[in-house]
Amino acid sequence: SLCAAAEQNLSYQELKDLKKANVLHIDVRERWEIDRFGKIPESINIPLGELMEALQMDPTEFKEQYNQKMPSKSDPVVFSCLAGTRSKQALGFAMSLGFS
Repeated sequence: SLCAAAEQNLSYQELKDLKKANVLHIDVRERWEIDRFGKIPESINIPLGELMEALQMDPTEFKEQYNQKMPSKSDPVVFSCLAGTRSKQALGFAMSLGFS
């Protein structure tokens, strides 16, 4: 299940369309889930338990850790997980840190 602030729930097709527009896709599942169920192409994995810290990192440290440019507070970001609960939490965390 996928979450974004403007649209709480996204379909797979909506996500595909957003990815064409350079939206950062953060998968907040645990690493063992990625290993077991597979990685979503062009997503970065930041387990929910690491997300608050990751979104407050120095941009250089973020790039080193996740091999991806750190999003600015106004960059479009989509969170996903297995059932939708964690992606909604991730959205709340990001918004509480000032991400729009």
